[in-house]
Amino acid sequence: MRKKHFLLLLFFAMTAFAQESKKPAYDEALAKKLNADSHGMRKYIFCLLKSGTNTTATQEEIKILFEGHMASINKMAADGKLSVAGPFGKNDRNYKGIYIFNVNTIEEAQALTENDPAIKAKLLEAEFTLFYCTAALQEIPELHEKIAKEKY
Repeated sequence: MRKKHFLLLLFFAMTAFAQESKKPAYDEALAKKLNADSHGMRKYIFCLLKSGTNTTATQEEIKILFEGHMASINKMAADGKLSVAGPFGKNDRNYKGIYIFNVNTIEEAQALTENDPAIKAKLLEAEFTLFYCTAALQEIPELHEKIAKEKY
């Protein structure tokens, strides 16, 4: 009886291991659509948003500028140019948030931020660098739309 029990447990363990180790099927069409390399990765532009030099804006001006900032984020995401954006919590490094741009050059990313009201008014300062990450990151905006009840 013990041997049967052991063999049954071994069978279940092997079945579970086989199921866990199954790799999802490679989707060549999706990889091409996302411009993924052979590792499923691609180049993005990472942008760190920091406190800007404008320290004299009123609360009303800040409110209006950040409404424009959110509109800019929504437009870039809708246009497929921005994969990730979000704020940081309070910190002692003056970090305010990040963008991860779905563009090929730093110059393209800079051009996208030129009309952001908060950056233009120097409430925020943007620093850019190349970033290598999963090509699936581009799918985040579409997934976000499916889980967000409210929009900014």
